[in-house]
Amino acid sequence: MSDVLAKGFVDRLRPTNRTVTAPLWSQVKSALTRLIRDEGLQEHTKLPSEAELCTRFDVSRTVVREAMAQMVNERLIYKLQGKGAFVAGRREEQDFVGTTVGFSGELADKHKEVSRRILLQQISLPSARMAKMMRIDESTPIVRVDRVLSVDGTPRMIVRWAMLEAVVPGLDTVPLENRSLYDTIARQYGIQLNKAERWIEASGASADDAALLKIAVGSPLLGIESVAANAQGQTIEYYTALYLTDRSRLHFTISSPSI
Repeated sequence: MSDVLAKGFVDRLRPTNRTVTAPLWSQVKSALTRLIRDEGLQEHTKLPSEAELCTRFDVSRTVVREAMAQMVNERLIYKLQGKGAFVAGRREEQDFVGTTVGFSGELADKHKEVSRRILLQQISLPSARMAKMMRIDESTPIVRVDRVLSVDGTPRMIVRWAMLEAVVPGLDTVPLENRSLYDTIARQYGIQLNKAERWIEASGASADDAALLKIAVGSPLLGIESVAANAQGQTIEYYTALYLTDRSRLHFTISSPSI
């Protein structure tokens, strides 16, 4: 364990609260995230062992491993086999628009906590626009998940997401308030998105969207429309997003096509 943690920060971790609705692993994840953020732990600082975390939080090793798996996915920490878990390095830009991973997995400052408010989660039929962009019939079932993503409690982004119901059966019933959507579809359904196309335009906040983001009507937003395909080249995902760029900037990596 690092000298920083050995000097008392670990002692501030408290057992989980079984009287609240948040899953135990989510409570562990939130506590560790706050420790990293509030204490300003330097990158590459070693975290307590799984065994010590189990004792501190009074939970099983399965709970600790789920919490740390989520933190690895969100780039908050990284793990080295046989050595333990460490605080990940910070990033200055957000790369999620130029990659096939989600917002929480490419947060500009990896030491901030992403929370999710689910607005809609159900099986439905695609709109005409969705069907056109995904190249599917309008009678093809999809799973829709609309959510607001916040950073340290401040709403940052509205995402209206859809995926073919055939590739994620039962996703409409999976609890998503406390977990990364992309981590869930990767781990539970084995889905990896290999290619995406995105369109970006300036937008102004409508009354409904302004209320969700707690901003003034007409405030500038970045509108994103995206479709993504799986390893077989089938388009399975569609989303639109409205993103506040007042606290960070987006980063793209562009390469020349092969000759």
